[in-house]
Amino acid sequence: MEKETQLYFTSQIGKQKPVTVTNKTASCPFCNVAELENIIDQEDSIILLKNKYPTLQNTLQTVLIETDECKSELSEYSREHLHKVMRFAVRHWFELEISGEFTSVIFYKNHGPLSGGTIRHPHMQIVGLKDVDYKDTIKLENFKGVTIYRDKSLDFNISTRPIMGFREMNVNLYDGKEINRMADFIQAAVQYLLYHASYRCESYNLFFYHMEDTISCKIIPRFAVSPLFVGYVIPQVSDDLQFVAKHVRELCDSKGLTI
Repeated sequence: MEKETQLYFTSQIGKQKPVTVTNKTASCPFCNVAELENIIDQEDSIILLKNKYPTLQNTLQTVLIETDECKSELSEYSREHLHKVMRFAVRHWFELEISGEFTSVIFYKNHGPLSGGTIRHPHMQIVGLKDVDYKDTIKLENFKGVTIYRDKSLDFNISTRPIMGFREMNVNLYDGKEINRMADFIQAAVQYLLYHASYRCESYNLFFYHMEDTISCKIIPRFAVSPLFVGYVIPQVSDDLQFVAKHVRELCDSKGLTI
């Protein structure tokens, strides 16, 4: 039997999804906790529940609400809350992985109007794929690049072999006990993109991968997608990676992450 390589989207369900990213007057479905259904787990303001609009066929779609502050954002979290969110998310991601019910489990975050998300309220998604293995299309070289910071437990870099292109940053964690440190570097990357980069960036994605004994997070700034990638799947690499790496390192230094 030929291996499945694509997901199937249910358009009729997709049409029902609320949109608050671009519609500022729309009611946020994640703010009214009392009306949330199918809650799987909760830790203070962090809530994991089944997705009310499961648009992807042959999957289990869950949503992780990160905070009860609708206008907040991962770059603004206290370290305590950041660590709590990341540990909570990784634990549930791994639980789905080891359940044996899925071919693979994807874990990702959308933020901003160009990220592909529809809800502004900070959230992540963990999705069990029954037929598709995301690892079939991912290469280890996608997580290598110009070093920002590296020690025995993690590697933080800017990809020289990106999946889509330009300034993709990677955090590769080799010690699963250091989730908190991984979260700190992810937050620093997001802070750089949103507030310190020389180019205007309002949208980004976080994509997580569990490959061999490594947990990786790819932080991708989102702009209008390059037509070369859309039409030919040819990624582009920026010629300023050393410059960007230097400034992200300085930001990490100022936060005490590289000391």
